[in-house]
Amino acid sequence: MSIRYVAYFRVSTQKQGRSGLGLDAQKQAVKDFLQQFGGELVAEYMEVESGKRIDRPEFTKAADYAELANATLLVAKLDRLSRDLHFVTSLQKRGIRFKLCDLPEIDNLTIHILAAMAEHEARMISVRTKQAMTEAKRRGVVMGNPQLSLLRNRDVGNANQQRVQAQRVWQSKIVKVIQHLVEMEQLDTCQSIANALNSRGLTTHRGKAFSVPTVSKLRRSI
Repeated sequence: MSIRYVAYFRVSTQKQGRSGLGLDAQKQAVKDFLQQFGGELVAEYMEVESGKRIDRPEFTKAADYAELANATLLVAKLDRLSRDLHFVTSLQKRGIRFKLCDLPEIDNLTIHILAAMAEHEARMISVRTKQAMTEAKRRGVVMGNPQLSLLRNRDVGNANQQRVQAQRVWQSKIVKVIQHLVEMEQLDTCQSIANALNSRGLTTHRGKAFSVPTVSKLRRSI
């Protein structure tokens, strides 16, 4: 099975967006990358926005699509994604893979370093916590919570709320994908949309293939 890619293009000004300046070069870089390394381009998103802005709706859509489709985000150069570490680490935390056309291997190295730093910090926090607990016990502090049963019941309720929230987040993302299919690919029936979602490797929140009733329900929520 070939690797699926979601291309993200960004230009900084409306003038560049209208003229294609910069955009054409990015699209050519993506085309050359796919010709050299292979893969299937399942979606494209283009944004006219400064790289300094963190509220980029098209980037959000592209990242959501890549996450839902288990696809790889593909950008021409790192500065088209962002020079802000936030964007790189946000992809790593969500488990979203990304490739740079001009430096195909840099993502692995960057994410590895970021992950290693995060893991090191997590280990240090764990060590400090254990040391603090040992010191507290030495001073005679009673560990544990007498209201543990009450807290466990509360945790069950929180878990249910988290599941509901996760489903809402998934729905908001998949609705954006459906809107993209309707607006950009001119799909106008629930069957054609379901087929497109399934062919791209997307699944429902329960991990099942999309059906007409499911797509119809999602479209009514738009």
